[in-house]
Amino acid sequence: MEYEEPKFFHVMKYGIEADRDVIDMVSGNPDWEPPTALREALAAYAELPPAEFQYPPSEGILDLREAIAARRGIDVDRIILTNGTGEANYLGMARALERGAGSEALLLDPVYPYYPGKTELLGGEPTLVPTERDGGLDVDAIREAASEETTLVVLNTPNNPTGAVYDIGKIREVVEIAAEVDALVLADEVYDRFDHTGSFESALSLGSDRVIVTSGFSKSMAITGFRVGYAILPDEHVDAAKTRHMLVNVAGSRPAQYAVSHALEATEPAYYAEARERLADRIDAFTEALDTAGAEYARPDGGFYVLARFDGFPGTMENVKRLIDEAGVAGMPGDTFGTARDDWIRFAMVTPRSLEAAERLVDYFSEE
Repeated sequence: MEYEEPKFFHVMKYGIEADRDVIDMVSGNPDWEPPTALREALAAYAELPPAEFQYPPSEGILDLREAIAARRGIDVDRIILTNGTGEANYLGMARALERGAGSEALLLDPVYPYYPGKTELLGGEPTLVPTERDGGLDVDAIREAASEETTLVVLNTPNNPTGAVYDIGKIREVVEIAAEVDALVLADEVYDRFDHTGSFESALSLGSDRVIVTSGFSKSMAITGFRVGYAILPDEHVDAAKTRHMLVNVAGSRPAQYAVSHALEATEPAYYAEARERLADRIDAFTEALDTAGAEYARPDGGFYVLARFDGFPGTMENVKRLIDEAGVAGMPGDTFGTARDDWIRFAMVTPRSLEAAERLVDYFSEE
């Protein structure tokens, strides 16, 4: 496939090279501290014997896999630790596309852009399916789109970029549709710790052998640089996914997995609650400012992104660059995420300057 530089990198580079102060609301890098236990575990790791500096098991260290299995209520043998949730998604999507059950992947629009990219990398054909206006699942649209060529349906809940938290009843209906056409459903749940409504329920609760669940710790522990994710696969797909993982990566990072394992056990729920509260405060302040600026927006039920649309100012790459140059705020153009919100702009709330950014937007659009 022909490589095209992701728009994320293009916008971030443009902001860095701007000749003024720019508030970055592009990247999804949490700005708060990782768990204390994670730092402590890293320090302790430096004193371990030489054997602990060698390859871990390809599927990941047992302590972390067991901790995930206990939290998720599933068999530990179904878990593969991966280099971030991105690799977990790659493994799950590959399993669906290599079965000879079709080549089409149904992706929900708006869509996280790496899903269509991975689909094409794996030789599949992405088809965008519209969601409801609030970003929720449109089961009828998925049913209409599904065909004998459909081998994969990708869900992301809580969703990037809409912030929607999918109703478990609707997810069940999607799984039933997938079964009718011999497709697998991949549920990317990496933002599950950022459910602001208390309504999130994992697709694992359905107990279906059609469901692959992926997640990770980059966002929830504020450690995007550690690259520790995981895939939970039905029994019949585990061995093939392990083989692909081993051939691509051999194994993940033992120190990172060790640190995450200790942090997962030692970190109290208050750590995650504090992060959600911080984000809720930022979302409140940001959306209040958007009201003042006369913008339409989607208040997220989960995650930490806000989609906004400014009247007469469509979210094109050109206008995103104008906001950087003239307002000092960097967001992502809507067409990065498919066609459904191509006139919107996505802003990430993972900056302590989110209120300042909102004020800059108010000032800018009041002068337009």
